Amino acid sequence: MTIRTLIIDDEPHAIEVIDGYLANFPEIEVVDRCATAIKAFKILQSQKIDLLFLDIKMPGLTGTDLMRSLHEPPRVIFTTAFQEYALDGFELNAIDYLMKPVPFDRFLKAMNKVMTAFRGTPEVATVTPVAEVAEKVSHYLYLKTERRTSKVETSDIYWIESVKDYIKVVLKDRSLMSKHKISVIEKLLPLDAFVRIHRSFIVPLDKIECFHPNYVQIQGKEIPIGRNYKADCHKRFRSDD
Repeated sequence: MTIRTLIIDDEPHAIEVIDGYLANFPEIEVVDRCATAIKAFKILQSQKIDLLFLDIKMPGLTGTDLMRSLHEPPRVIFTTAFQEYALDGFELNAIDYLMKPVPFDRFLKAMNKVMTAFRGTPEVATVTPVAEVAEKVSHYLYLKTERRTSKVETSDIYWIESVKDYIKVVLKDRSLMSKHKISVIEKLLPLDAFVRIHRSFIVPLDKIECFHPNYVQIQGKEIPIGRNYKADCHKRFRSDD
């Protein structure tokens, strides 16, 4: 299997980093590297491209505008230094969203998603990172609430609830309502810190006070565990006998 890939970024160093990481994956053929979305658009009109590594904030035409302009867009992984664009990226069905500077271990997770998307089965990559792993940084979300955008540290979240076309993000002293799908928000959360326990609820692992086969308790509130999530929750939370 060969995955024809295009790297698009207006920062030469960012292209070098992605290019170097991709050298570890024999399935990837880097067809070209572009400094603008306009050049990439021309290539996409003349060649078959399977995967884009696409920066969002670029002069002339943004990465999200490029995706919206394509009738049959390729698979895409967005790369950017601006997390406030993450929701737009996932709403365009991105495979993943990488924050710059991109550490190799995080890139590896994205490539596992790529292999799953193209092969249909999970692929566990085993390459050894050559580059240094970037310092661990805080995770946060930008949520549009009414006429403002709020920055929320994910470590401050007690739970997230789906309410019709909105999500309710519950913090210690307040709640925020934002018009987004819970499935999109789920992709933006740290994988090792949050768990989906119900079609309508996502909870942080470190805030769970106790576990019952039918619910978890956070701040005294019983949050239900959905039928389709019980087996996974039981494996995660049960005490060893």
